[in-house]
Amino acid sequence: MLGACEDLDFAGSAPGLADTFAAVRHSQPDIVLLDHSAGLKAVFEFIADVKNAAGSCQPVLWVHDLADVDCFRALRCGARGILKKTLPVAALVECLRSVAGGAVWIEGSPEQSPDGGDRRSAPRLTPREKQIVHQICEGHKNKEIAEALSITAGTVKVHLMHIFEKTGVKDRFELAIQGRKLLGLDTAAIPRIGPASENLPEPELKYTQLQGE
Repeated sequence: MLGACEDLDFAGSAPGLADTFAAVRHSQPDIVLLDHSAGLKAVFEFIADVKNAAGSCQPVLWVHDLADVDCFRALRCGARGILKKTLPVAALVECLRSVAGGAVWIEGSPEQSPDGGDRRSAPRLTPREKQIVHQICEGHKNKEIAEALSITAGTVKVHLMHIFEKTGVKDRFELAIQGRKLLGLDTAAIPRIGPASENLPEPELKYTQLQGE
């Protein structure tokens, strides 16, 4: 499938999360494509473990469907792409290339818009608005944001309204997808950990009993 893509190399596959984790630590790939069949809880724990052990590896979640709240959770854990299994191969390749380039890829997000327009090229966000965007990217709710920034939940809503107006995003889910780009983080903020991470202590894998599905 990837044979015709000169910029993508297939490093291998593994039958379960534990084997995949070992392979990631050994090979240090740029991207790992994860089937969600082991269960979302196990997959989210796996993503967090991968980000801790191999920071240069960007997880892409391969799913049949995923609710918005679970998309938030996946992004918060460190996923950089969420791809539906029903999409054609061309979409898979586009997703992998986008994630490899430092973008967040989710079907239907503005960065996959066919007109290629960028309606939020340089929004002028205030320092407080940038703090709130960062909190949204972390998957926090308005009440949690208010507590973290020592403001009221109502003030958070007002700031979000201003952010939506300035950036053109339609809701907090889209803001979570675009937030790193709006803050100018993207690839520059992603720590790269080389092969030396293979020498790190093996973390306790809480999902190892869920293999074989």
